[in-house]
Amino acid sequence: MAHDGQAQAPNVYDAEPIPASAMAEIERLLSSGDLFRYTAPEGSPVALLEGEFAELMGARYALAVASCSAALFLSLKALDLPRGAKVLIPAFTFAAVPSAVVHAECEPVLVEVGENYRVDMDDFAAKLLGAGAVLISHMRGHTSDMDAILALCDAAGVPVVEDAAHSLGTTWHGRKIGTIGKIGCFSFQSYKLVNAGEGGMLITDDPELAARCVIMSGAYEHNWKKHPGLQNSYMLWQNKLPLYNMRMQNLSAAVIRPQLPEVAGRVAKGRAGHDRVAERLNQSAYLAVPPPLAPEERAPDSIQFNLTGDWSDADARRFQAEAKRRGITVQIFGLSEDNARAFWNWQFLGETPDLPKTRAMLMRAGDVRLPTRLTDDELDFIAAAIFDAAAAVKG
Repeated sequence: MAHDGQAQAPNVYDAEPIPASAMAEIERLLSSGDLFRYTAPEGSPVALLEGEFAELMGARYALAVASCSAALFLSLKALDLPRGAKVLIPAFTFAAVPSAVVHAECEPVLVEVGENYRVDMDDFAAKLLGAGAVLISHMRGHTSDMDAILALCDAAGVPVVEDAAHSLGTTWHGRKIGTIGKIGCFSFQSYKLVNAGEGGMLITDDPELAARCVIMSGAYEHNWKKHPGLQNSYMLWQNKLPLYNMRMQNLSAAVIRPQLPEVAGRVAKGRAGHDRVAERLNQSAYLAVPPPLAPEERAPDSIQFNLTGDWSDADARRFQAEAKRRGITVQIFGLSEDNARAFWNWQFLGETPDLPKTRAMLMRAGDVRLPTRLTDDELDFIAAAIFDAAAAVKG
């Protein structure tokens, strides 16, 4: 059945709403002017958030920062990699990830990604020799084979950092994504499961890495004393490391804290909504939603699908137009002009690497946001629009 009424189309662009319980704390902070995380002798909103997030994730240490990019940068700096060290990243990620590697004065090495959006393990193994670190982006919440990745990296003595910006609430063999590598990094940007507009978090069980990250994040003079534990490590690093000033401020923490108890419910709703749409799309002869790897329990707030069979660029663009006519915007990563998720647009890296598998996937992979607040009727509307648009072009 065709949908022509754009008025019925659900709005997928509004971020997750801020719980009303945040308002009183925001008002208190604004009236007191107490916005800096280190003003209070103890118990600032940022410090409370760090404790709550560490507990939620089962991690020893958590550090709240300005963005996930800041968390990735600090993680690489804390690993004390030599300048120019090679850092493996998946070629399917957001431009901020190679940018964080460049910011840390390291060299990104892009690894092929297959049509299931996950790291190609043959290419990964071939490129691992000589790497200083591996930064695995669980892009759009898709978990690569972490068993294989960790086995190779442990054998080679290469540390793994997880970019879990899209994966808060995802598990692998029941272990929380972000706790599998040396350091896990998360995002609270508006289009994530927890919305603070901007903001990030890193977690680790390693006290030395935690101490170095805290100092470099901007814990100047003796402000590190307001972080629990690690006092010996802090004293060792004070004044020895640069201060990059990537702190989170109290208003952001006040917005995030009441959302943490909502995470489990949002994960369950997001997975149910994703799977409902995926089931419909997989009934099409022209669309395919790749299944997760067996150990993975996802926490999606978007859906990705491939245009399968023989699609020209013109066909794919017509499909986008047909979906748009039905009220749904489909991003095809490789066909959206200047898309920050298409590796050939990362001109700041210099010469574009030859990555035929990733390129082919990006040219035919569709992407649609599915916020966890959508109703079943709204999810069905989206699924029907995509299904019917494919049929209109290829049927």
